[in-house]
Amino acid sequence: MFDLGWVRVANPQARIAVGQLIAVEAKTLSLWTLNVSRILEVIDTPHSFGFLYSPTELHVEEGEERFMLEFDPESQGVAYRVEAVSRPRSPLARLGLPITRMFQHHFARDSHRRMRETVLHCPK
Repeated sequence: MFDLGWVRVANPQARIAVGQLIAVEAKTLSLWTLNVSRILEVIDTPHSFGFLYSPTELHVEEGEERFMLEFDPESQGVAYRVEAVSRPRSPLARLGLPITRMFQHHFARDSHRRMRETVLHCPK
């Protein structure tokens, strides 16, 4: 969901566990930025998997993001959700808020596309 070409996890060996730091690199306007978040919650049930993380002071945004995969046993359908509540932390992000929001929407769209591709290529 993060391997998008212009976005990638800088520490892919990191486990999805409460307290774990996740570093995400993003190429925006021809510059790579590094944003660090901490996992606050992990959801791992027979039909749901995901996590909630919050940006650290080493992130251009403040807030929280949740990434969830849910399986519906009745329909055999899989849903992927990205939910974010954020506001700019850095002065540059505040100044460029419309551009920041554009990249957030671009990430959500590309992340959903990547997850669809992954699910379609999973062995049954």
